[in-house]
Order: sequence, then structure tokens, then C-alpha cells
Amino acid sequence: MTHHASPTTNAGNLRAWLGLLVVLGPVLLVSMDGSILFLAMPRVSQALSPSADQALWTLDIYGFAVGSLLIAFGNIGDRYGRLRLLMIGAIFFGLGSAAAAFAPTPELLIAARAVMGIAGATLLPSALAVLSELFTDPKRRAQAIGIFAAAFAAGFAIGPVIGGVLLERFWWGSVFLINLPVIVGFLCFAPVLLGEVRATQPGRIDTASVVTSAVGLLLAIYGIKHAAAQGLTVTAVATVLAGIAVLAWFGLRQRQLEHPLIDFSLFRDRIFTVAVITGLLPLAAWSAAAYLAGIYLQSVLDVPVLQAALWALPGAGVLTTTCIVTPLVVDRVGKRAALLVCHFSIAAGLLLLLPTTITGGIGWYVASTAVAGLGYGISFAVVADTAVAAVPPERAGSAGAIAETSNEIGNALGIALLGSLAALLFRLQGPDLAPTLDETLQLPELTAAIVTDAKSAFLTGLHVAAAAASVLHLILGLVALRWLPRPAKVTAAENETAETR
Repeated sequence: MTHHASPTTNAGNLRAWLGLLVVLGPVLLVSMDGSILFLAMPRVSQALSPSADQALWTLDIYGFAVGSLLIAFGNIGDRYGRLRLLMIGAIFFGLGSAAAAFAPTPELLIAARAVMGIAGATLLPSALAVLSELFTDPKRRAQAIGIFAAAFAAGFAIGPVIGGVLLERFWWGSVFLINLPVIVGFLCFAPVLLGEVRATQPGRIDTASVVTSAVGLLLAIYGIKHAAAQGLTVTAVATVLAGIAVLAWFGLRQRQLEHPLIDFSLFRDRIFTVAVITGLLPLAAWSAAAYLAGIYLQSVLDVPVLQAALWALPGAGVLTTTCIVTPLVVDRVGKRAALLVCHFSIAAGLLLLLPTTITGGIGWYVASTAVAGLGYGISFAVVADTAVAAVPPERAGSAGAIAETSNEIGNALGIALLGSLAALLFRLQGPDLAPTLDETLQLPELTAAIVTDAKSAFLTGLHVAAAAASVLHLILGLVALRWLPRPAKVTAAENETAETR
């Protein structure tokens, strides 16, 4: 097979790997910025004094912006040029990062995070599609996608760690300024190493679908947050129902469009369907556990931010290593086995948070992140590979967007749903002096009994959220066990033969 895109095979390979290196920069940033505030929020709260709702939106708006627009920008990149979209997205991601770093108010910080999320939505699907074009050999392409997935996973995993290290020496805005050198490097080298790619038959972008997908998600999540913070009010219920109705209309509209934002026919494949759910649910569990555990370590156990970051390293290492190794192992064991290990290990890891107490539990926390990290790493690798392998090259951006959307929506939903569940339990069982643990602990003249009561109520919320996520993963693991077919023996033999060549 000849590679017509380059003069020689060696030159083409070198350009492809250098192109991969350039693409990984913004990919790492986009995923890292989804989690870098988990340990930084106490410092942000001290500096800007956001309300409880503003603090949650500071965390969530980024993931919602990325997740709600990934599919739209995947289609736009397919039709109008992926490199062009990458360049525009990188510029606005850099501008949004600078604005966030120097935001003087919570409202401006939320707005800057929204700009970063919109820009991030342009980067991920186009980056994955560009890799499919750079690596024409299927084996090399699989390796490149595995590295891509590992970088994406590593960004989520090391975000809190990098945030903790920076906050030990600098002010909270430094967690955003570190994005700028990477963005500048990308803008310099991308035009040289990456070629423009677009679909052969571009179609019209359906504006109504873009708007309804974003509005439906935001309405539903806002209603859930409102219910957790204020109780089951008419406003909360009406907002959730309105969001669900808008999303249902969006789904029905996709079936009528010649060029839909989501190709629902892809979900006829059971492995693809379970894999995409595997992209959403583990990220929901991971983001909620990481966010709540960050508060647990700093506000309940009084662990300094740098030490909290260091305690997160073992889990981050397991997650990243698993993501790199999984593409090699899955060829032998099959995707079914990989998905089973994924969900059962996450379920077990989350249960390890239950023995934690208000006086100790760091060992249980480290064990939890390590065991669950195995499943998180598998989820990243399997979802990315399945999405791209399921579609022809000209639809790679759109399919990649479905995979990345499941990750980003899962990341945002974890904090929104499981975080709201924990907040609700704190409101019901805590001392009822303030809506969050951090706000309660900052009140003057607190007695030791009130502090203990507040910490115990928060820990109850953490335990219930972890248990709920564990049960969901156990159920999905059982569904995968019953639903997905066992790999044929001949396939395993062929894979073994291929490995020995």
C-alpha cells in the first residue's frame, strides 16, 4: 500500500508522528481544564466569593459547553475543514484562558470558562479526525488513537495534580495561564505538519439541532441543580421537564435530517452503544468522586492542597498506564472482556470510599482511585477506538464527537447529578447554616459540635454519591455480561497469529 500524501513512507511516518505530537497539546489542555479546578475551587472561593450556584457553574459550564457543542463542531469540521476549525478553536481557547486567569468577578470567570468550553468543542473531534487522515495504516492509526486517548485521560487525571502544584506557589489564575505556551506552539506548528481535511460531500449544518441540543442539556441540569439546592419546587420540576422535552424533540428531528448532528444508526451496534455509555458513566463517577474527594481531603481532613494533589498521583498513574496498555490487550481478550473489567473495577473502587471517616481515610482514598483508575483507563481507550472504527473516514469527526461528547457530558453530569445529590444530603443532614461545607466552615464562632456535624453530613453525601455510582456501574457491567456476544474462538486465534508476525 502506498501513501500518496507523502514523498516516501519514512517521511510520511515522521510527519504523521510529529503531527500527532502537535495535536496532543490542545487535547491535553481541553481534558485537563475539565478537572483542574477540583482542588483550586477553595482558593477561587476565597478570592472571588462566589455563591454556591456560581461555584458549581464555574465547574460545570466548561463541560456543558464542550459536551453540548462537540457534535455540531464535529460536523462543521467534516464539512468546512478540520485544520481551519482547529486553528480558530486554539485561538479562542487561548483568549478564554487569559480572560479566566484575570477574571475579577465570578460572573466573568463563568463567562470565560464558557468561551474555553466552546473553543474546546472545536478542538477534540477535529483533532481525532486529523489523526485518522495522518495515519492511513490501520495498525498505526490504532496506536495513534490509543495515544490520543491516553493523553485525553491523562489530562483529566493530572488536572487536579497540576492545579495543586501551581496553587502551592502561585495565585489561582495560574491554572489557566499555563495553557498559553501550548496554544502558541500549536498555532506555530499545526499549519506545517497538519493538512486540511474535509468531507467530500458537505451538508448544511442544522442550526435548530445545535441550539436544541445545548438548550435541552442546560435546562435539564439547571433544574436538577435547583432541586438539590432549593428543594423540589415547581420551578425545578418544570425546568427539568422542559429540558427533557427539548432533548426529545432534538432526537426526533435527527431522524428526519439528511445530515443529522447525531447518526443514531451507529447505536444499532450493541458494542458501540455500550461503549458510548461506558464513555459517559465512568466520567460521571470519576468527576464527582474527584471533586467531592478534593473537598474531603482539604476541608474535612485539613490536608494542604499540594499534599492532596500528591495523594491523587497513584490513581492518575494507574488511569494513564491502563489507557496506554488497553489497546494492546483488547486485541487478545476482546472488547467484551475489557468492558466487563472496566465497570466491575470502577464499582469496586468506588465502594472503597465508604470506610472513610471525618478523622482519617487517606489510605482508602488512594486505594479507591487506584482500583477505579483501572476501569477509567479502559473506558477512555475502548470508547475512542470503537467510535472511529465504526464509521467511514469522512464521518470520523462526527463519530469521534459522539465518543468525546459522552466523556464531556459524563464529566459535567457527574458533578451536576452526583454532586447535587451530595449537596442535597448536606442540606438535609447538616447544621443548616450555609448551603456548602466550605461556606459553613468559614462562619465565625463555630462550636466543635457544629464543625463535626457539618463534616459528618458532607461525608454522608460523599458516601451516598459513591455508592450510587458504584451500583450504576455494577448494573451496566451485568448488562454488558448478558448483552454483548462472546468473541468467536477463530477471532482470538487470528489475533494471536497477527501478534506473532
